Amino acid sequence: MTALLTTRADAARHLAETLLGDSGDRWRHSAGVAERAAGLADRLGLDPDVLVAAAWLHDIGYAKPIAHTGFHPLDGAVHLTGEGWPARVAGLVAYHSGARFVAAARGFTDQLAVFADERSLMADALTYADQTVGPRGERVDTEQRYAEMLLRHGPCSVNALVDADRRPYLRATAARVEALLR
Repeated sequence: MTALLTTRADAARHLAETLLGDSGDRWRHSAGVAERAAGLADRLGLDPDVLVAAAWLHDIGYAKPIAHTGFHPLDGAVHLTGEGWPARVAGLVAYHSGARFVAAARGFTDQLAVFADERSLMADALTYADQTVGPRGERVDTEQRYAEMLLRHGPCSVNALVDADRRPYLRATAARVEALLR
């Protein structure tokens, strides 16, 4: 018997599990981000169905069957659009965690521009959830997460190349969210 999916977040979890469920740490990270997002939605007065759905889906672009460009925010958003997901969810996935900086350095600005960059509290909350959950689903602070990401990708990576622009953006995002959580 197939489980009844009653919310967008339920459907997002199902899709994420289908694409990432065998990926070990990537799945644990996604589950941790979704759990973190659920707590943030309540505290920040955000629609939990949208935020938690985007959290479950934020890294699906890493899944081999849909990783066409190798830039996971773009690949995830393109897949979601093709599957009929709301434009808002696809846009949140496309721009999570300062993806626009990496997109510019990798030459994907025009492809990313197809999606809405809402720059809202909802987008900040998704980025904050992503940046406060480590690769194995554990809670971390934003500086630990960013340092781990740079170490994982390496000093010559595009992520390191855009660090001067992206890190201040991520710090400012975290500060905005944390101010509201106080």
